Amino acid sequence: QVQLVESGGGLVQAGGSLRLSCAASGSIFSINVMGWYRQAPGKQRELVADITRGGSTRYSDSVKGRFTISRDNAKKMVYLQMNSLKPEDTAVYYCNAAGVRLLPSLAVRDYWGQGTQVTVSS
Repeated sequence: QVQLVESGGGLVQAGGSLRLSCAASGSIFSINVMGWYRQAPGKQRELVADITRGGSTRYSDSVKGRFTISRDNAKKMVYLQMNSLKPEDTAVYYCNAAGVRLLPSLAVRDYWGQGTQVTVSS
């Protein structure tokens, strides 16, 4: 059983910062890509940023220059540093682990966390 647990969400004023963390646990051999998605009310879930095992990153245009994703492969954790937050960043943020290779079967699966609310007030 693999679990992703997010933390770090909350309420912040526009221009402020938050840092999200996500910890993966369970019988994991490796994780290919870890990322953050968000879903605002009435909108589809969208990619915010992701990072490969090797450290390659990609960001949505709306967060480039403001958000930074990083990961610790040994701890199986991914982080999202969010600066210069805007009211339009308000959403539930979900951690995603894609290409998780499991032990002992070495089967590959994708997993989602339960989400953490980020609210940015104007």
